[in-house]
Amino acid sequence: MYDVFATDRLIDHWLIEDIGACDLTVQVMIEPDEVGAFYMNAREPMIVAGVEVAARVFQRYDPTLKVKLRVRDGDRVEKGAVLVEVEGAARSVLTAERTALNIAQRLSGIANETARYVAAIEGTKARLIDTRKTTPGLRMMEKHAVSCGGGLNHRLGLDNGVMVKDNHIAVCGSIAAAVARARKKLPVLTKLEIECDNLGQVHQAVAADVDVIMLDNMSIKDMVEAVAIIGGRAKVEASGGIRIDTIRAIAETGVDYISTSKITQAAVAVDIGLDEA
Repeated sequence: MYDVFATDRLIDHWLIEDIGACDLTVQVMIEPDEVGAFYMNAREPMIVAGVEVAARVFQRYDPTLKVKLRVRDGDRVEKGAVLVEVEGAARSVLTAERTALNIAQRLSGIANETARYVAAIEGTKARLIDTRKTTPGLRMMEKHAVSCGGGLNHRLGLDNGVMVKDNHIAVCGSIAAAVARARKKLPVLTKLEIECDNLGQVHQAVAADVDVIMLDNMSIKDMVEAVAIIGGRAKVEASGGIRIDTIRAIAETGVDYISTSKITQAAVAVDIGLDEA
């Protein structure tokens, strides 16, 4: 879920960062009229994400290049699969190569890590969602990668919803006061979520009639009790310290959503290469 116009602005920045004044290597080694055919290939099994953006990198740098997608974002591929074919001016392909590979490797890594977490909670009602803990400038792309891996997107930014956290509550004086303030100016149809650190706050959040209650860093025992207290009167999100080895037990408490930054912050880039055809 990303906008093509905004993506092109990002690609321009990425290319400027990498190229500088010029790609000195191709300028001194490759003749302007030399052409070639190349392919991006998966060097390990993976869920693909960012390959469509990678293809756009080549076309953005040189619109004369012939670029063909062999797979789509969200596809699961095996080692050796051809992802993108690129044909045309060798100078252009080799100059844009690293930027295209970097984005596909990074985003596919996020998709793979997301898929691991999604698989760990399969069969429960819980759904995996991401956070705003993303790389500055890459949030749109990284959240797209999460969706490719089977996860759901939480807020894209601060303007997508109202989340009342501990510091907001501290400034306002109480959960009731914080929610009352928010309700006065809350845009119609906008969700109101409140973060709770303990069961006492859960009772207060239920009384305040919020849309979503986040259980922050609670024990499994307290999560089970919190879900019972809420009794379906609000959606329940578990957050804080979520790991691959703990997420199943959390999902089995009956929460609706589990959010974790691990799928974006701890994802390992996959191995994708560019070779001459």
